[in-house]
Amino acid sequence: MASFDDLNEAIVTCERCPRLREWCRQVATEKRAAYRDATYWGRPVPNFGDPQADRLIVGLAPAAHGANRTGRMFTGDRSGEWLFRALHRAGVANQGYGEDPQDGLSLAGVLITATCHCAPPDNRPNPDEITQCRGHLGATLALRPWRAYLCLGGLAWTQLHRTLSITAPRFGHGAEHELANGAVIVGSYHPSQQNTFTGRLTEPMLDSVMAQFLRAGRSPASPA
Repeated sequence: MASFDDLNEAIVTCERCPRLREWCRQVATEKRAAYRDATYWGRPVPNFGDPQADRLIVGLAPAAHGANRTGRMFTGDRSGEWLFRALHRAGVANQGYGEDPQDGLSLAGVLITATCHCAPPDNRPNPDEITQCRGHLGATLALRPWRAYLCLGGLAWTQLHRTLSITAPRFGHGAEHELANGAVIVGSYHPSQQNTFTGRLTEPMLDSVMAQFLRAGRSPASPA
């Protein structure tokens, strides 16, 4: 079983998906005008949070000019602004913002991962790329005896269940699936601009599902 640091090193150095690696490097070179003076990360983005966590948040993939720029999950984009504010209000983040890896943000009891660790074109990894990255998700699941999982979006919900080799019930905001070992999977709409700008996801909704996630699960469950 890999350690937290060894797994992150394996993620950062991964070259399994040529299309994604080429895209991330291209974005890091061409940049967005607003970040023309920034040095982009341009590599697979490692897991972020508390190495001793017992609760896991599963996102989709890094944003091209968010985590692909900063090198930290959900950092530098609007989705991350929503997520970190919610984590701070819930008492598991020491601050409600994440701008770059040197901003002092830390999480307590929570780790953040993704179904795909490279930024995909149009925010859509293809099925083969998701499959290639599933090994990293499986290794993350093996790190700790997780008590609860929060899946941000339907793809994360489906892929987490698939990685655990269990059938996924219908996804929905606030959906819960208790596993045989006592761990609980909670579903949430992703805090993407598509959802937050349209009002499909509001901050009270995100706060509610965050509280649901943090109180879910019996005392430490086995990884699978």
